[in-house]
Amino acid sequence: MDNRIYGYARVSSREQNEDRQIEALKNFGVPNENIIVDKCSGKDTERDGYQYLKRQILRSGDTLVIKELDRLSRNKNDIKHELEYFKDKGVRIKILDIPTTLTDFPSEQMWVMNMINAILIEVLGSIAENERNKIRNRQREGITAAKKKNIKFGRPKVTVPDNWVSVINDVESRKITISQALSKLNISRSSYYRLKQNIH
Repeated sequence: MDNRIYGYARVSSREQNEDRQIEALKNFGVPNENIIVDKCSGKDTERDGYQYLKRQILRSGDTLVIKELDRLSRNKNDIKHELEYFKDKGVRIKILDIPTTLTDFPSEQMWVMNMINAILIEVLGSIAENERNKIRNRQREGITAAKKKNIKFGRPKVTVPDNWVSVINDVESRKITISQALSKLNISRSSYYRLKQNIH
């Protein structure tokens, strides 16, 4: 069976757009149906699409293409571990922002390219990790500043309605449905289940 080429794209949140990465992968020759996308943080490698790609799809001889090194992770040690994993599995990694990873060299010259790539990956991995640390520091500073202004975080506490006990009794005796209970209690479904979990 022919060796296959896959692409992986990642954005940190559902609000961000992955089109730029997908366009770059397709321009390099990755079929659209072979591109896996995750919409979650790069703080570690526990991402559904990525793990499925690693464990279920890629095999020896295949090629994985990514736009930037930090699409794998923003943690330098994770990046090194993932690259070693793919090397051991016989999967070639091509990183569009590191041109030396894109060229096929004769085997006698590979040690030179491996050395160059190792240096580039070390530097870029450090930059990715530093970026993540800066983001986390900014978040901490923002939270500290907000707390000083007495801004509250998390979901507001739900007040127990006065008619809670009688309505719950009606639900449990099947006199009314949960939808009818929500209307009587004047609360949302999520608040209903949170209260039920905490009170019962």
